[in-house]
Amino acid sequence: MRNRKGFTLVEIMIVVAIIALLAAIAIPNLLRARISANDALAQSTLRALSTATETYGTGNDGNYPLDMTSLTGATPSYMTTDYCGQTVAGYVFACTMSVTQYTYAATPINVGASGTTTFTVITGGVLKP
Repeated sequence: MRNRKGFTLVEIMIVVAIIALLAAIAIPNLLRARISANDALAQSTLRALSTATETYGTGNDGNYPLDMTSLTGATPSYMTTDYCGQTVAGYVFACTMSVTQYTYAATPINVGASGTTTFTVITGGVLKP
C-alpha cells in the first residue's frame, strides 16, 4: 500500500454537512438580532427627535418647530440629521409638525425582515409601539 495523503469523499461530505447544520442554526439568530437592533435604533431615533422638539419648545415659549430646518439649522443645532422622509436601518421616518403638536413615526420597510412594528412618538414624548 502506498502512503496516501488527503481526505476521502465521505470525510469531506461529513464536514460540509456539519457546516450546513451550524449555518442553519446561526443564520436565523443573526436575522433576529438584526431586526432587534433595527427596532432599538428606530426607537432611539424617535426619542432623539422628540427630545430635540421638546427642547426647542421649551426655548420658544412652548411653540414647537414647524419643520426640521428649525431643529437642524439652529445655532447650536438641536439635531444634526434630518430623519424625516429618510430610510435608516430598515425603517422609514415620517414627521408631522405644527406649533402646538408633533408626531414622528418609524415604519419598517418590510415587517418581519427589517423591523417588527411601526413606532410612533407624539407630543410630550410618548412612545407607542
